[in-house]
Amino acid sequence: MKSKKEATHEVFWNNFATEKLRGKTIVSARQMTKDEAEAIGFYSRPLVLWLSDGSYVFSMSDDEGNNGGALAGGKGDKEWTFPVIM
Repeated sequence: MKSKKEATHEVFWNNFATEKLRGKTIVSARQMTKDEAEAIGFYSRPLVLWLSDGSYVFSMSDDEGNNGGALAGGKGDKEWTFPVIM
């Protein structure tokens, strides 16, 4: 069973994600460019999702932003991976 602190923490981050993503659609998707990756200190180039309000989302290897990471997805019994490029 989660502690009250853990539950509150999870609720906060779920609400944060919902606020940032709800109602938006993906209008474009591409691998991060070499220049973009170098500018933020990444060695890998993850997929970048561009959203309808001009914002973007990309994966990282951890919450400190140490490198780009892969995204996993799926629908029904189909699964896929969007890899990183070195």
